[in-house]
Amino acid sequence: MAVPLLAEENPASARQVPPTIAIIIDDMGHNLIEGERLIAMDQPLTLAFLPFRRHTTLLAEKAHLRQKEIMLHAPMANTRLLELGPGGLNPGMSQPEMATTLRRALRSIPHVQGVNNHMGSLLTQQLKAMDWVMAELTHYPVYFVDSRTIASSIAGHVAAGYRIPTLTRDVFLDNEQTEEYVDRQFELLIKRARQNGSAIGIGHPHTVTVDYLEKRLPELDEQGIAIATVSAVWAIRNGNRQMFAEGEKRQIRPALAKKQ
Repeated sequence: MAVPLLAEENPASARQVPPTIAIIIDDMGHNLIEGERLIAMDQPLTLAFLPFRRHTTLLAEKAHLRQKEIMLHAPMANTRLLELGPGGLNPGMSQPEMATTLRRALRSIPHVQGVNNHMGSLLTQQLKAMDWVMAELTHYPVYFVDSRTIASSIAGHVAAGYRIPTLTRDVFLDNEQTEEYVDRQFELLIKRARQNGSAIGIGHPHTVTVDYLEKRLPELDEQGIAIATVSAVWAIRNGNRQMFAEGEKRQIRPALAKKQ
């Protein structure tokens, strides 16, 4: 089952919504071949694009045509001091610099609906930086997913404080790039969904991950597991209310797709 029935579509009861998973694929925009394979899948994956990468615009446009949900995968400073690339947010920035960088990154991603952090094990622990990030995100109709690249992240809490629709990653699928590891993590994701009603997993456009998802996702129906976009999972958890008013979407969403 690709998309679960929500309560407003199902008069019987919201209890009929099956255990539901959302899968975010991070680091989109680098790998054209694996990106196109993910877009071609029938299931409603959520694809998180790095800003200003070679294939970001092309793949995001194709993904939108295939009813995939699109996010900005915002690069944030990490404790290992790994290079962030274009659009990176780091502690040395002033508030205007951070706001401008984030704004440009958002506007570089066509059809963007949400944001999650790329790396960020350093920045997501810093209250001032997260305050500045969330203050900027309040200007747009986007949700925020805390990737939780470090257990002490406060990003989700700060986003919630700003009343930004917020979710948190439950499982990383492919920290090790073997089929055995991906399978073990995928089963953990399903277990969490059965326990809690829904769960969010994050993977990457590695060949082993894409191979696994191509094979495994069509089998979910037999297990009584639904797969949905991140925004659909948020709706399930929040009484099926809309994240944003339609007027907000019409007013701001087209501006995000502009190129600078």
